[in-house]
Amino acid sequence: MTAIATKTRERLLDVARQLFASNGVERTTMNDIATASDKGRRTIYTYFKNKKEIYDAVIEREADVIVKRFRDIVHSDLEPVEMLQAYIFARFDVVDETIKASTTSQLISYITLDHKRLERIRRLAVEKEQGLFRSMIDNGIAKGVFDPDQGSLLPAIHQMLFQGVDYCHLCDSYDAMGINPESFRDDVVRFITNTLVKKTE
Repeated sequence: MTAIATKTRERLLDVARQLFASNGVERTTMNDIATASDKGRRTIYTYFKNKKEIYDAVIEREADVIVKRFRDIVHSDLEPVEMLQAYIFARFDVVDETIKASTTSQLISYITLDHKRLERIRRLAVEKEQGLFRSMIDNGIAKGVFDPDQGSLLPAIHQMLFQGVDYCHLCDSYDAMGINPESFRDDVVRFITNTLVKKTE
């Protein structure tokens, strides 16, 4: 695909994403996307067969955006312990930045009009993240740094832990639970590191 074609495709996805978020997927038509992107219907059909294909591409791209930072860390040259700690801190940062970037009206719009889309993005992002997290743990085990028994348990625990973190950020319920978000981040990193790293005899 040429640079111009890639740019056009990305433009169509940007417009579709905005329309899906503001109007809902069902109420967004191919004509709406064509008009809002200043492209003709013929141009849209050059890149996508139908609205479902655009929708799937939007979901895939948004999930990739969410996990990009994690992928960069896992593919870096960091040593296993540093990589693990950087990954967990980044996971906290992504949640925090996502919530802060969304205004109240946007959140209401997303939840009421496009809940299914958000859930698909979340599930796909979780699937992608699980693969990256397991790869990081397996690498640390292979290098003899991480305990294999603890490493086999951690990926599922990590996902459940961060579902709770996501909820606390969304509902702003840290205070009600008597938790300091900043110290909690450090505590989680320290706890997971101490649990996973092999003990020296």
